[in-house]
Amino acid sequence: MTLHSVDIPVIETARLILRAGRETDLDALAAFYASDRAAYVGGPMDRVQSWLAIAAGLGHWLIRGYGMWTMEDRVTGLPCGRCGFIFREGWPEPELGWQVWDGFEGNGLAHEAVVAARDHGARYFGLDSVVSYIDPANLRSQRLAIRLGAVHDGDTTLLGGPVQAWRHPRVTA
Repeated sequence: MTLHSVDIPVIETARLILRAGRETDLDALAAFYASDRAAYVGGPMDRVQSWLAIAAGLGHWLIRGYGMWTMEDRVTGLPCGRCGFIFREGWPEPELGWQVWDGFEGNGLAHEAVVAARDHGARYFGLDSVVSYIDPANLRSQRLAIRLGAVHDGDTTLLGGPVQAWRHPRVTA
């Protein structure tokens, strides 16, 4: 394991700021992880586990040199989800993942964040043609993967359950 000294980059899009997770994100993250929707991303989790998820996310940046950003709404300043790269021990390759928190769904924010993160990952982290591991029951994420140009690239088991691997197209510089 190699620890990196890393400044987590900030990415700005038309409606979002992708930034490092903060302890002040805990209320929104804990609310998301307490909901049924969190079942697709390792939940449900209690408040303490949600705090640990923030800490683990920051640790991922240190260990891998890349990770998940918190999505912040530019207008309200509220945290509204997470997006970025996950490469846990035992996984076959890095994943481009996303989650949109309660009250921010259905507005295209995940698409906007994923496009920005995918481009940044390819250009600065060497993460090109990545996969998104999606629960077979998560139809919303499957539809988003298709909108992003990803194709179903097989099935596997992660975190004790079945997932579909959706391969993203290469990013052209």
